[in-house]
Amino acid sequence: MPRRLFLYDDAIAREWQPFAATRPIGELLFGTATLRARAEARLGLVCEAHVAAEPLLHFEEPGAPPCVIAGAEEARGDRVYLSSRFVPDEHVALDFEEPTVLLGDTGPVGAWLPDGESFPTTALAGRWPRWPRYRVGGALLGSAWELMASNPGRIKADAHRFPDQGVPSGVHRLGAGHVAVSPESQVEPGVILDTTDGPVIVDAGARVQAPCRIVGPAYLGIGAILLGGVVAHSGIGPACRIHGEVRTTVMLGFSNKAHEGYLGHAIVGKWVNLGAMTTNSDLKHTYRSVRSRVGRRTIDTGLTKAGCLVGDHVRTGIGTLINTGTVIGAGTSVYGGELVSGWVPPFSWGAAGAWAEYDIERFIATAATVMARRRVEMTARMRRHCRTVFAATAPSRSKMER
Repeated sequence: MPRRLFLYDDAIAREWQPFAATRPIGELLFGTATLRARAEARLGLVCEAHVAAEPLLHFEEPGAPPCVIAGAEEARGDRVYLSSRFVPDEHVALDFEEPTVLLGDTGPVGAWLPDGESFPTTALAGRWPRWPRYRVGGALLGSAWELMASNPGRIKADAHRFPDQGVPSGVHRLGAGHVAVSPESQVEPGVILDTTDGPVIVDAGARVQAPCRIVGPAYLGIGAILLGGVVAHSGIGPACRIHGEVRTTVMLGFSNKAHEGYLGHAIVGKWVNLGAMTTNSDLKHTYRSVRSRVGRRTIDTGLTKAGCLVGDHVRTGIGTLINTGTVIGAGTSVYGGELVSGWVPPFSWGAAGAWAEYDIERFIATAATVMARRRVEMTARMRRHCRTVFAATAPSRSKMER
Protein backbone atom coordinates (compact mmCIF):
# COMPACT_ATOMS: atom_id res chain seq x y z
CA MET A 1 0.00 0.00 0.00
CA PRO A 2 1.26 3.53 -0.78
CA ARG A 3 2.17 5.70 2.15
CA ARG A 4 2.35 9.12 0.50
CA LEU A 5 -0.36 11.19 -1.19
CA PHE A 6 0.07 14.30 -3.33
CA LEU A 7 -2.63 16.35 -5.04
CA TYR A 8 -1.56 18.17 -8.18
CA ASP A 9 -2.98 21.23 -9.91
CA ASP A 10 -2.83 20.54 -13.63
CA ALA A 11 -2.93 23.18 -16.37
CA ILE A 12 -6.72 23.35 -16.20
CA ALA A 13 -6.83 23.70 -12.40
CA ARG A 14 -4.33 26.56 -12.62
CA GLU A 15 -6.88 28.48 -14.70
CA TRP A 16 -9.49 28.36 -11.93
CA GLN A 17 -9.23 32.05 -11.21
CA PRO A 18 -9.52 33.91 -8.95
CA PHE A 19 -8.79 31.06 -6.53
CA ALA A 20 -5.77 29.44 -8.21
CA ALA A 21 -3.80 32.67 -7.76
CA THR A 22 -3.72 32.30 -3.97
CA ARG A 23 -4.45 28.67 -3.05
CA PRO A 24 -4.15 25.11 -4.35
CA ILE A 25 -7.45 23.93 -5.79
CA GLY A 26 -7.56 21.02 -3.34
CA GLU A 27 -8.35 23.55 -0.62
CA LEU A 28 -11.71 24.54 -2.15
CA LEU A 29 -14.86 23.47 -0.31
CA PHE A 30 -17.07 21.03 -2.22
CA GLY A 31 -20.15 19.74 -0.45
CA THR A 32 -19.27 19.34 3.21
CA ALA A 33 -15.48 18.94 2.84
CA THR A 34 -12.56 20.27 0.84
CA LEU A 35 -11.47 18.46 -2.29
CA ARG A 36 -8.32 17.45 -0.40
CA ALA A 37 -10.26 15.98 2.52
CA ARG A 38 -12.36 13.97 0.08
CA ALA A 39 -9.29 12.44 -1.54
CA GLU A 40 -7.78 11.67 1.86
CA ALA A 41 -10.95 9.92 3.02
CA ARG A 42 -11.28 7.80 -0.13
CA LEU A 43 -7.63 6.74 -0.24
CA GLY A 44 -7.11 6.43 3.51
CA LEU A 45 -4.03 8.65 3.30
CA VAL A 46 -3.08 12.12 4.51
CA CYS A 47 -2.04 14.52 1.76
CA GLU A 48 1.64 15.37 2.19
CA ALA A 49 1.69 18.33 -0.19
CA HIS A 50 -0.02 20.05 -3.10
CA VAL A 51 1.91 20.06 -6.37
CA ALA A 52 1.12 23.60 -7.47
CA ALA A 53 2.34 26.63 -9.40
CA GLU A 54 5.55 28.30 -8.19
CA PRO A 55 3.84 31.46 -6.79
CA LEU A 56 2.09 29.21 -4.24
CA LEU A 57 5.31 27.86 -2.71
CA HIS A 58 4.82 29.96 0.44
CA PHE A 59 1.13 29.11 0.82
CA GLU A 60 0.25 28.47 4.46
CA GLU A 61 -3.11 27.84 6.05
CA PRO A 62 -4.02 26.14 9.33
CA GLY A 63 -4.80 22.48 8.68
CA ALA A 64 -3.63 22.52 5.05
CA PRO A 65 -0.48 20.85 3.68
CA PRO A 66 2.20 22.96 1.98
CA CYS A 67 2.79 23.41 -1.74
CA VAL A 68 5.71 22.05 -3.78
CA ILE A 69 6.76 22.37 -7.42
CA ALA A 70 6.44 19.28 -9.61
CA GLY A 71 9.70 17.35 -9.46
CA ALA A 72 10.88 18.96 -6.23
CA GLU A 73 9.33 16.31 -3.98
CA GLU A 74 11.36 13.21 -3.14
CA ALA A 75 10.65 10.10 -5.22
CA ARG A 76 10.70 8.09 -2.01
CA GLY A 77 8.35 5.24 -1.22
CA ASP A 78 5.15 4.27 -2.99
CA ARG A 79 3.11 7.37 -3.81
CA VAL A 80 -0.28 8.34 -5.19
CA TYR A 81 -0.67 11.52 -7.24
CA LEU A 82 -4.26 12.61 -7.75
CA SER A 83 -5.69 15.52 -9.69
CA SER A 84 -7.01 18.18 -7.33
CA ARG A 85 -10.06 18.44 -9.62
CA PHE A 86 -10.94 14.75 -9.23
CA VAL A 87 -13.65 13.70 -6.76
CA PRO A 88 -13.43 9.95 -6.06
CA ASP A 89 -16.82 8.37 -5.47
CA GLU A 90 -15.56 5.17 -3.90
CA HIS A 91 -12.85 3.91 -1.59
CA VAL A 92 -9.74 3.24 -3.64
CA ALA A 93 -7.21 0.57 -2.64
CA LEU A 94 -4.08 0.96 -4.77
CA ASP A 95 -1.20 -1.51 -4.83
CA PHE A 96 0.66 -2.18 -8.06
CA GLU A 97 4.04 -3.54 -9.10
CA GLU A 98 4.84 -0.86 -11.69
CA PRO A 99 3.93 2.78 -12.42
CA THR A 100 0.21 2.92 -13.19
CA VAL A 101 -1.99 5.71 -14.53
CA LEU A 102 -5.33 6.17 -12.76
CA LEU A 103 -8.04 6.53 -15.37
CA GLY A 104 -11.36 8.32 -14.83
CA ASP A 105 -14.33 8.44 -17.17
CA THR A 106 -12.85 11.26 -19.25
CA GLY A 107 -9.14 10.48 -19.07
CA PRO A 108 -6.21 10.24 -16.64
CA VAL A 109 -6.79 11.62 -13.13
CA GLY A 110 -3.57 10.58 -11.41
CA ALA A 111 -0.98 7.87 -10.97
CA TRP A 112 0.49 5.33 -8.60
CA LEU A 113 4.29 5.49 -8.50
CA PRO A 114 6.72 3.08 -6.82
CA ASP A 115 9.83 4.01 -4.89
CA GLY A 116 12.32 5.87 -7.10
CA GLU A 117 9.89 6.75 -9.92
CA SER A 118 9.51 10.52 -10.35
CA PHE A 119 6.25 12.27 -11.16
CA PRO A 120 6.24 13.15 -14.88
CA THR A 121 5.84 16.92 -15.17
CA THR A 122 4.29 16.45 -18.64
CA ALA A 123 1.26 15.06 -16.81
CA LEU A 124 0.35 18.60 -15.76
CA ALA A 125 -0.50 19.22 -19.42
CA GLY A 126 -2.33 15.89 -19.73
CA ARG A 127 0.54 13.94 -21.33
CA TRP A 128 1.26 10.72 -19.46
CA PRO A 129 3.80 7.97 -20.17
CA ARG A 130 2.47 4.76 -21.69
CA TRP A 131 2.08 3.06 -18.35
CA PRO A 132 -0.65 0.53 -17.56
CA ARG A 133 -4.07 2.02 -16.83
CA TYR A 134 -6.33 1.36 -13.84
CA ARG A 135 -9.89 2.66 -13.80
CA VAL A 136 -11.22 4.58 -10.78
CA GLY A 137 -14.72 5.95 -10.30
CA GLY A 138 -15.47 9.60 -9.71
CA ALA A 139 -16.04 13.00 -11.28
CA LEU A 140 -13.43 15.32 -12.80
CA LEU A 141 -14.54 18.93 -12.35
CA GLY A 142 -13.92 21.13 -15.37
CA SER A 143 -14.14 24.59 -13.83
CA ALA A 144 -14.91 26.55 -10.69
CA TRP A 145 -18.33 27.28 -12.18
CA GLU A 146 -18.97 23.54 -12.44
CA LEU A 147 -17.99 23.10 -8.79
CA MET A 148 -20.54 25.76 -7.82
CA ALA A 149 -23.33 24.21 -9.91
CA SER A 150 -22.57 20.68 -8.65
CA ASN A 151 -22.31 21.64 -5.00
CA PRO A 152 -25.97 21.08 -3.98
CA GLY A 153 -25.85 17.54 -5.34
CA ARG A 154 -22.61 16.89 -3.49
CA ILE A 155 -24.14 18.09 -0.21
CA LYS A 156 -27.01 15.69 -0.82
CA ALA A 157 -24.57 12.82 -1.41
CA ASP A 158 -22.68 13.69 1.81
CA ALA A 159 -25.74 13.66 4.06
CA HIS A 160 -25.31 10.05 5.17
CA ARG A 161 -22.13 11.05 7.00
CA PHE A 162 -24.18 13.18 9.41
CA PRO A 163 -26.74 11.35 11.60
CA ASP A 164 -30.34 12.59 11.65
CA GLN A 165 -31.05 13.28 15.33
CA GLY A 166 -34.22 15.32 14.90
CA VAL A 167 -34.54 19.06 15.41
CA PRO A 168 -34.33 21.17 18.56
CA SER A 169 -37.49 22.31 20.31
CA GLY A 170 -39.28 25.12 18.54
CA VAL A 171 -37.48 24.59 15.23
CA HIS A 172 -39.76 23.92 12.25
CA ARG A 173 -38.91 21.05 9.93
CA LEU A 174 -40.50 21.03 6.48
CA GLY A 175 -40.46 17.97 4.25
CA ALA A 176 -39.35 14.43 4.96
CA GLY A 177 -35.71 14.91 3.99
CA HIS A 178 -32.60 14.40 6.09
CA VAL A 179 -31.81 16.86 8.89
CA ALA A 180 -28.54 16.69 10.79
CA VAL A 181 -28.24 19.27 13.55
CA SER A 182 -25.10 18.76 15.63
CA PRO A 183 -25.74 18.63 19.38
CA GLU A 184 -22.85 21.09 19.65
CA SER A 185 -24.67 23.68 17.51
CA GLN A 186 -27.34 26.25 18.47
CA VAL A 187 -30.50 26.63 16.41
CA GLU A 188 -33.01 29.09 17.85
CA PRO A 189 -36.77 28.46 18.07
CA GLY A 190 -38.56 29.77 15.00
CA VAL A 191 -35.91 28.72 12.50
CA ILE A 192 -37.26 26.81 9.48
CA LEU A 193 -35.33 23.85 8.08
CA ASP A 194 -36.81 23.02 4.66
CA THR A 195 -35.81 19.55 3.47
CA THR A 196 -38.29 19.35 0.60
CA ASP A 197 -35.51 19.34 -2.01
CA GLY A 198 -32.63 17.99 0.04
CA PRO A 199 -30.87 17.63 3.39
CA VAL A 200 -30.02 20.38 5.86
CA ILE A 201 -26.77 19.88 7.78
CA VAL A 202 -25.74 22.12 10.69
CA ASP A 203 -22.23 21.25 11.86
CA ALA A 204 -20.64 21.55 15.31
CA GLY A 205 -20.34 25.03 16.80
CA ALA A 206 -22.62 26.62 14.22
CA ARG A 207 -25.35 29.05 15.31
CA VAL A 208 -28.60 29.88 13.55
CA GLN A 209 -30.56 32.91 14.74
CA ALA A 210 -34.26 33.37 14.09
CA PRO A 211 -35.85 34.36 11.83
CA CYS A 212 -33.98 32.25 9.32
CA ARG A 213 -34.94 29.71 6.66
CA ILE A 214 -32.43 27.11 5.48
CA VAL A 215 -33.45 25.33 2.29
CA GLY A 216 -31.72 22.05 1.49
CA PRO A 217 -29.48 20.83 0.14
CA ALA A 218 -27.56 23.09 2.50
CA TYR A 219 -24.51 22.81 4.73
CA LEU A 220 -23.55 25.15 7.57
CA GLY A 221 -19.93 24.56 8.54
CA ILE A 222 -18.15 24.45 11.87
CA GLY A 223 -18.53 27.70 13.80
CA ALA A 224 -20.54 29.46 11.09
CA ILE A 225 -23.29 31.89 12.10
CA LEU A 226 -26.54 32.62 10.27
CA LEU A 227 -27.85 35.98 11.44
CA GLY A 228 -31.19 35.79 9.62
CA GLY A 229 -32.57 35.57 6.11
CA VAL A 230 -32.68 32.70 3.61
CA VAL A 231 -29.84 30.31 2.81
CA ALA A 232 -30.72 27.84 0.05
CA HIS A 233 -28.81 25.10 -1.77
CA SER A 234 -25.52 26.46 -0.42
CA GLY A 235 -22.37 25.33 1.34
CA ILE A 236 -21.19 27.73 4.05
CA GLY A 237 -17.64 27.09 5.23
CA PRO A 238 -16.27 27.38 8.76
CA ALA A 239 -16.59 30.62 10.75
CA CYS A 240 -18.60 32.51 8.11
CA ARG A 241 -21.22 35.06 9.17
CA ILE A 242 -24.25 35.25 6.92
CA HIS A 243 -27.35 37.43 6.61
CA GLY A 244 -29.73 38.22 3.77
CA GLU A 245 -30.43 35.92 0.84
CA VAL A 246 -27.83 33.37 -0.27
CA ARG A 247 -28.60 30.80 -2.96
CA THR A 248 -26.52 28.09 -4.65
CA THR A 249 -23.32 29.56 -3.28
CA VAL A 250 -20.09 28.16 -1.86
CA MET A 251 -18.29 30.18 0.82
CA LEU A 252 -14.89 28.73 1.62
CA GLY A 253 -14.66 30.01 5.19
CA PHE A 254 -13.94 32.93 7.54
CA SER A 255 -15.91 35.34 5.35
CA ASN A 256 -18.66 37.82 6.18
CA LYS A 257 -21.91 38.64 4.47
CA ALA A 258 -23.45 39.95 7.65
CA HIS A 259 -26.06 42.33 6.21
CA GLU A 260 -28.89 42.47 3.69
CA GLY A 261 -28.20 41.83 0.03
CA TYR A 262 -28.40 38.98 -2.46
CA LEU A 263 -25.61 36.51 -3.21
CA GLY A 264 -26.44 33.84 -5.75
CA HIS A 265 -24.70 31.16 -7.83
CA ALA A 266 -21.32 32.27 -6.57
CA ILE A 267 -18.11 31.09 -4.95
CA VAL A 268 -16.59 33.33 -2.27
CA GLY A 269 -13.03 32.82 -1.07
CA LYS A 270 -11.67 33.06 2.46
CA TRP A 271 -11.37 36.25 4.51
CA VAL A 272 -13.86 38.13 2.32
CA ASN A 273 -16.09 40.92 3.65
CA LEU A 274 -19.16 41.87 1.61
CA GLY A 275 -20.46 45.26 2.73
CA ALA A 276 -24.12 45.94 3.52
CA MET A 277 -26.45 45.59 0.51
CA THR A 278 -23.75 44.07 -1.70
CA THR A 279 -25.79 42.30 -4.38
CA ASN A 280 -24.91 40.27 -7.44
CA SER A 281 -26.81 39.35 -10.58
CA ASP A 282 -26.84 35.68 -11.57
CA LEU A 283 -29.21 35.68 -14.56
CA LYS A 284 -29.09 37.48 -17.92
CA HIS A 285 -32.23 39.19 -19.23
CA THR A 286 -32.01 36.93 -22.28
CA TYR A 287 -31.82 33.75 -20.15
CA ARG A 288 -28.86 32.69 -22.26
CA SER A 289 -25.70 30.99 -21.04
CA VAL A 290 -23.50 33.30 -18.97
CA ARG A 291 -20.05 34.16 -20.28
CA SER A 292 -17.20 34.92 -17.88
CA ARG A 293 -13.87 36.66 -18.46
CA VAL A 294 -10.43 36.32 -16.87
CA GLY A 295 -7.86 38.63 -18.42
CA ARG A 296 -8.24 38.38 -22.19
CA ARG A 297 -9.80 34.93 -22.03
CA THR A 298 -13.58 34.60 -22.17
CA ILE A 299 -15.35 31.33 -21.39
CA ASP A 300 -18.92 30.18 -21.80
CA THR A 301 -19.93 28.77 -18.42
CA GLY A 302 -22.71 26.70 -20.00
CA LEU A 303 -24.93 27.88 -17.16
CA THR A 304 -28.08 29.97 -17.30
CA LYS A 305 -27.35 31.06 -13.73
CA ALA A 306 -23.80 32.10 -12.91
CA GLY A 307 -23.22 34.90 -10.44
CA CYS A 308 -19.68 35.79 -9.41
CA LEU A 309 -16.36 34.31 -8.32
CA VAL A 310 -14.80 36.31 -5.49
CA GLY A 311 -11.18 35.70 -4.51
CA ASP A 312 -9.60 35.54 -1.06
CA HIS A 313 -9.39 38.74 1.00
CA VAL A 314 -11.78 40.75 -1.19
CA ARG A 315 -13.75 43.58 0.43
CA THR A 316 -16.76 45.39 -1.02
CA GLY A 317 -18.21 48.70 0.13
CA ILE A 318 -21.86 49.27 0.98
CA GLY A 319 -24.25 49.01 -1.91
CA THR A 320 -21.79 47.30 -4.26
CA LEU A 321 -23.48 45.79 -7.34
CA ILE A 322 -21.81 42.88 -9.14
CA ASN A 323 -22.80 41.88 -12.67
CA THR A 324 -23.50 38.37 -13.96
CA GLY A 325 -20.39 36.22 -14.46
CA THR A 326 -18.00 38.68 -12.80
CA VAL A 327 -14.63 37.46 -11.49
CA ILE A 328 -13.00 39.56 -8.73
CA GLY A 329 -9.34 38.85 -8.08
CA ALA A 330 -7.93 38.20 -4.62
CA GLY A 331 -6.99 41.11 -2.40
CA THR A 332 -9.27 43.58 -4.18
CA SER A 333 -11.04 46.42 -2.37
CA VAL A 334 -14.20 47.59 -4.17
CA TYR A 335 -16.09 50.77 -3.41
CA GLY A 336 -18.30 53.25 -5.24
CA GLY A 337 -21.73 52.92 -6.78
CA GLU A 338 -20.82 51.67 -10.27
CA LEU A 339 -21.73 48.17 -11.47
CA VAL A 340 -18.70 45.86 -11.21
CA SER A 341 -18.42 43.70 -14.33
CA GLY A 342 -16.11 41.33 -16.16
CA TRP A 343 -12.66 40.69 -14.73
CA VAL A 344 -11.12 42.63 -11.85
CA PRO A 345 -7.39 41.81 -11.49
CA PRO A 346 -5.99 40.76 -8.09
CA PHE A 347 -5.00 43.52 -5.66
CA SER A 348 -7.11 46.18 -7.32
CA TRP A 349 -8.42 49.19 -5.42
CA GLY A 350 -11.30 51.46 -6.36
CA ALA A 351 -14.50 51.35 -8.38
CA ALA A 352 -15.56 50.06 -11.78
CA GLY A 353 -13.70 51.93 -14.51
CA ALA A 354 -11.28 53.54 -12.06
CA TRP A 355 -9.09 50.76 -10.71
CA ALA A 356 -5.70 51.41 -9.14
CA GLU A 357 -3.14 49.00 -7.75
CA TYR A 358 -3.55 48.22 -4.05
CA ASP A 359 -0.36 48.92 -2.09
CA ILE A 360 0.76 45.47 -0.94
CA GLU A 361 2.04 46.56 2.47
CA ARG A 362 -1.24 48.33 3.24
CA PHE A 363 -3.10 45.23 2.08
CA ILE A 364 -1.05 42.97 4.36
CA ALA A 365 -1.56 45.26 7.36
CA THR A 366 -5.33 45.24 6.85
CA ALA A 367 -5.47 41.48 6.22
CA ALA A 368 -3.50 40.83 9.41
CA THR A 369 -5.99 42.92 11.38
CA VAL A 370 -8.94 41.07 9.84
CA MET A 371 -7.44 37.68 10.67
CA ALA A 372 -6.53 38.70 14.22
CA ARG A 373 -10.19 39.54 14.85
CA ARG A 374 -10.86 35.82 14.31
CA ARG A 375 -7.85 34.87 16.43
CA VAL A 376 -5.81 33.68 13.45
CA GLU A 377 -2.25 34.94 13.18
CA MET A 378 -0.92 36.14 9.86
CA THR A 379 2.48 34.50 9.98
CA ALA A 380 5.67 35.67 8.30
CA ARG A 381 5.21 32.91 5.72
CA MET A 382 1.66 34.11 4.95
CA ARG A 383 2.97 37.64 4.45
CA ARG A 384 5.64 36.35 2.11
CA HIS A 385 2.96 34.40 0.23
CA CYS A 386 0.96 37.60 -0.27
CA ARG A 387 3.99 39.47 -1.61
CA THR A 388 4.85 36.59 -3.95
CA VAL A 389 1.32 36.40 -5.36
CA PHE A 390 1.24 40.19 -5.70
CA ALA A 391 4.42 40.10 -7.80
CA ALA A 392 3.24 37.14 -9.88
CA THR A 393 -0.03 38.87 -10.77
CA ALA A 394 1.54 42.27 -11.52
CA PRO A 395 1.17 41.92 -15.33
CA SER A 396 -2.62 41.82 -14.96
CA ARG A 397 -2.44 45.32 -13.40
CA SER A 398 0.06 46.78 -15.87
CA LYS A 399 -2.26 49.53 -17.10
CA MET A 400 -3.42 50.62 -13.65
CA GLU A 401 -2.44 53.72 -11.73
CA ARG A 402 0.23 53.04 -9.12
